[in-house]
Amino acid sequence: MAMAALRREGRRCLSPLTSPNPIAAVVRSSLIAEEQAPCGVRSISTQVVRNRMKSVKNIQKITKAMKMVAASKLRAIQTKAENSRGLWQPFTALLGDTPSVDVKKNVIVTVSSDKGLCGGINSTSVKISKSLYKLNSGPDKETKYVILGEKAKAQLIRDSKKYIELSITELQKNPLNYTQVSVLADDILKNVEYDALRIVFNKFHSVVSFIPTVSTVLSPEVVERESEAGGKVGDLDSYEIEGGETKSEVLQNLAEFQFSCVLFNAVLENACSEQGARMSAMDSSSRNAGDMLDRLTLTYNRTRQASITTELIEIISGASALEG
Repeated sequence: MAMAALRREGRRCLSPLTSPNPIAAVVRSSLIAEEQAPCGVRSISTQVVRNRMKSVKNIQKITKAMKMVAASKLRAIQTKAENSRGLWQPFTALLGDTPSVDVKKNVIVTVSSDKGLCGGINSTSVKISKSLYKLNSGPDKETKYVILGEKAKAQLIRDSKKYIELSITELQKNPLNYTQVSVLADDILKNVEYDALRIVFNKFHSVVSFIPTVSTVLSPEVVERESEAGGKVGDLDSYEIEGGETKSEVLQNLAEFQFSCVLFNAVLENACSEQGARMSAMDSSSRNAGDMLDRLTLTYNRTRQASITTELIEIISGASALEG
């Protein structure tokens, strides 16, 4: 049956050449060669280019749609991020932010995204986290990772799996709010022992710019130690404490509240940076797809023109041979 099908295919390809009118057969074959011509080589090359152009157009539509979606999400998150900056600034004014403090137990909280296609913001956070790990490692020191987001987890799990204390993903599955992040911060504080929490995130500056940032939250014991050493936290003694709480209890509450506020701002700032980076990446992808489409169109036109010229030469040559 295969041989019979092959013979039928050969007869179908050769049938124009055995027509009673050879010139009409050549003209007819040249007209249908562009769309059908199962035995032609040049027609197949133009079909491949057309398929490639169609694929590039579909990709361009997707990237433009993703850019618009990222822009709409950015406008919603940016307002929340700007408002959240007023939460952690009073803590910085009161307790300070001392990234160079030397402690024994460090916990690096790396904030990243759950989805990709947003440039290099996740790689930047991971690189800074690894640098902090190297700076705070030593024979009598202990450093652990707490990861927020799937992308940082996928990168750090390759060579630092045993140092990952806690990993949380799908944080942005629901709209971000302070209640959700405060519960998350409480879970982190219950599951890790720390002297200093170092939150690594990308601070939103503009659509095309984000600033890698590290915020440090000290434990109440370290805060009290720094206060006794004459640090900035010593200003806390100038405030009058009401309600019968001791200084250590106040510091404990302040440390927990500070961490939840800083983490809330970090998650929002990183989400803004993610959407801004995704907008830039999708805009670049759309422009690249347009450039590629222009090159493919030029290639298609040249190939088609060459095919038509070749067919015309064959027609003229056949006519001349029959007349001679």
